[in-house]
Amino acid sequence: MKKFASLALGLTLASLAQLAMAAPPLLSPQELQAKLADPNVRVIDIREPQLYAAGHIPGSVSAHYGQWRGPSTNPGELPHLPKLTALVQSLGLTPSTHAVVVSTGADTTDFGASARVYWTLKILGLKELSVLNGGVKAWTDAKLPINDRVPTITASTFQPKLDTSQIVTTEEVAKRIKSGDSALIDARPSAFFQGETKAPAAKAAGTLPGAVNVTFDKWFAPGTAVFVSADQARQIAASNKIDPAKETISFCNTGHWAATNWFAMSEVVGHKNVKLYAASMVEWSQDNNLPMANAPSRGQQLLQDAKGWVNKIIN
Repeated sequence: MKKFASLALGLTLASLAQLAMAAPPLLSPQELQAKLADPNVRVIDIREPQLYAAGHIPGSVSAHYGQWRGPSTNPGELPHLPKLTALVQSLGLTPSTHAVVVSTGADTTDFGASARVYWTLKILGLKELSVLNGGVKAWTDAKLPINDRVPTITASTFQPKLDTSQIVTTEEVAKRIKSGDSALIDARPSAFFQGETKAPAAKAAGTLPGAVNVTFDKWFAPGTAVFVSADQARQIAASNKIDPAKETISFCNTGHWAATNWFAMSEVVGHKNVKLYAASMVEWSQDNNLPMANAPSRGQQLLQDAKGWVNKIIN
């Protein structure tokens, strides 16, 4: 009995130690600065290369957002595993690395880039992950140092395997809609949800049947690109009737805004069964046999297409 009790105590202490070591999903600029001397910390700057070259957080490495995205026909598609493997290896990432994702911090839409890269790293099997809350803007607003030195990184041999527990495919979404046992959360602004407009790469406007609209920008302090506290995030989730007992599927046009909702519900609020539909409405709308809600009439659809064509010519 004493041996059993000692073993149980040991396992409990080990579990607590593991929890204590887990990286928080959000770091303030000051918290990140305190970690820069740690060789196990890798700051990943996902801004455009020219912004990185002009000045970045000391020791950070450049891996711009486009490298983590799919083709122009649907940027939401997850890149093939060999491409992602080469990318994370070039950054020297291993399961013991604490990877901190940094974007511009320009606005709430920009945060989606950090959240999407964080999600990608997580499904590749990395666990020690954080996002710099407020991005480079928050860092410079705090008057913390930047430089233009590019660090030398030793490539890793890490071989990631996809964790599908937080990924959902179009076929799986169709099954969930039929069964009605999942909560479908549309992260897009209301005009998209209501079918009044669509993404350029989408074939049709509308949303998933049974979806509710929880716009991605709800999770930020008013007038800023700074994510709210965990307590405030839990209040937002509760006020939007997001049921933690249900599987939740977050989607948008191309898995960008939806990544923010996934990050909020999964990583900050702590719901256990949140998935990201990465290809989102752009992929869903390509199949005429899949159901749509809030779809515009044929006349409205033609008008939307005409407006899109005119905007494309003008721009």
